[in-house]
Amino acid sequence: MAGQELAKQPLASKMAGADSDDSLYPIAVLIDELRNEDVQLRLNSIKKLSTIALALGVERTRTELLPFLTDTIYDEDEVLLALAEQLGNFTMLVGGPEYVHCLLPPLESLATVEETVVRDKAVESLRKISHEHSPVDLEVHFEPLVKRLASGDWFTSRTSACGLFSVCYPRVSSTVKAEIRQHFRTLCSDDTPMVRRAAASKLGEFAKVLELEYVKSDIISLFTALASDEQDSVRLLAVEAGVSIATLLPQEDLETLVMPTLRQAAEDKSWRVRYMVADKFSDLQKAVGPEITKNDLVPAFQNLLKDCEAEVRAAAANKVKEFCENLPEDSRETIIMTHILPCVKELVSDTNQHVKSALASVIMGLSTILGKDNTVEHLLPLFLAQLKDECPEVRLNIISNLDCVNEVIGIRQLSQSLLPAIVELAEDAKWRVRLAIIEYMPLLAGQLGVEFFDEKLNSLCMAWLVDHVYAIREAATCNLMKLVEKFGAEWAQNTIVPKVLGMANDPNYLHRMTTLFCINALSEVCGQEITTKHMLPVVFKMSNDQVANVRFNVAKSLQKIGPVLDSNCLQTEVKPVLEKLASDQDMDVKYFAQEAISVLSLA
Repeated sequence: MAGQELAKQPLASKMAGADSDDSLYPIAVLIDELRNEDVQLRLNSIKKLSTIALALGVERTRTELLPFLTDTIYDEDEVLLALAEQLGNFTMLVGGPEYVHCLLPPLESLATVEETVVRDKAVESLRKISHEHSPVDLEVHFEPLVKRLASGDWFTSRTSACGLFSVCYPRVSSTVKAEIRQHFRTLCSDDTPMVRRAAASKLGEFAKVLELEYVKSDIISLFTALASDEQDSVRLLAVEAGVSIATLLPQEDLETLVMPTLRQAAEDKSWRVRYMVADKFSDLQKAVGPEITKNDLVPAFQNLLKDCEAEVRAAAANKVKEFCENLPEDSRETIIMTHILPCVKELVSDTNQHVKSALASVIMGLSTILGKDNTVEHLLPLFLAQLKDECPEVRLNIISNLDCVNEVIGIRQLSQSLLPAIVELAEDAKWRVRLAIIEYMPLLAGQLGVEFFDEKLNSLCMAWLVDHVYAIREAATCNLMKLVEKFGAEWAQNTIVPKVLGMANDPNYLHRMTTLFCINALSEVCGQEITTKHMLPVVFKMSNDQVANVRFNVAKSLQKIGPVLDSNCLQTEVKPVLEKLASDQDMDVKYFAQEAISVLSLA
């Protein structure tokens, strides 16, 4: 179809034939591509539209290219999407703001198509070019377009119109303003839910450009109607608009005009609407001020934290810290202790892991609000419970935020309360629990600092290296590398390296192999000097190990740490050891030694 529509256009042949200028030939090719059967070619040409327009000049772009493009509105969605985007940047290519209205016909057609993303992009471009219209052009060209879309037969055009009212309203005469308000009112009570949804989503934005008297007389009644719409998808969008409207009204009008509707939304029968209230709660709190927060929002927030739907509880739990921070200072502690904390305690043992995880990501922040005594007495038991939670995400969220508790109660108090729980998990009989704690260790080390780590947790990290489960030993090796990245090579040389190298004499060959794995991981982060001076002699010594598995891992280690060493060391020290291993009786040792010689180019 696209090919047939475009074939009618004389533009390409005009350019290729009538113009003797050869430089226009590539442009003719691009235009031919616009009517090609291949979608990809048409798409490529649309994306180069500005090149075509530049070559044609502003007049021919207006008189030939734009009508030509207006007729391509029957194309594939991806081509139309690219076209809608391109036209938003076309102002200068049609001759500047004076002629920007020429872009309206193709964008108007694009704003009525069935595919939502194309319509949205067309509306975005229309909003963009609306600012480039003069007030006169806005009334003569842009505002009639908005009216046509708003009274279109298909819901697609009416939904697009909703996004255009706010951009033209501030710059038109009072008569036209009245018409725009009337059109918006009509769309808010449209028969089609999709149109009401679009109107609800733009209600807050439209309210911001209206005069206060019309916000009170028009917008409030529309807000109330949309917030009690039969479709929950409309009601939930009205909640967002309600927050925007609340920021516009004086304090004395909020209680009578907005709060009854928002109270109703917080108890809506649809969980999606209640979820939206929970999600926007902090914005709402800032908009309505301290008095309404104390009287209305605190009980509403309690109900949301106790909601029967997990999604709503999770959204509310996410806002606990922010809500508490924004409470009026004179009554903050009392409200938290008597109203919020009891709900939080219940959520710590919630049946849904998403709720617990959402709470764990913010609960630590309450310690800075409540102070040391309340944290120790009331919050630490909750942190402990979450630290032992079966859900890894809950544990991670607690460990990730330990620093804010540390600031309030100090490292000693923290170590006495939470550390035993961490140690207990680190020695858990289930290896997957041990594995989870190892993965958090670098994070924990960063939160607690090097001195505290050396005193309390270092021995734990070393013990994991000789765990009977390979996955733990492997993770412990990786953990050491991350710790060195955090604390530095000097710390490694004094604290970690001696203990790791000491394992080279362990009677258990698996532990001796762990030494090699650690050296592989540490050589890169510790650098050349420590590797050459301290680690390499141990690797050489292990090349004489009785166990073939250890010997071939020596070959693999030399291959791994080779790039860290200088060329002299490789030739004089590493090469002889690998050559000796290459003539080993064991086939695997031979193989890995020869591979190392080859990779390190020592042959």
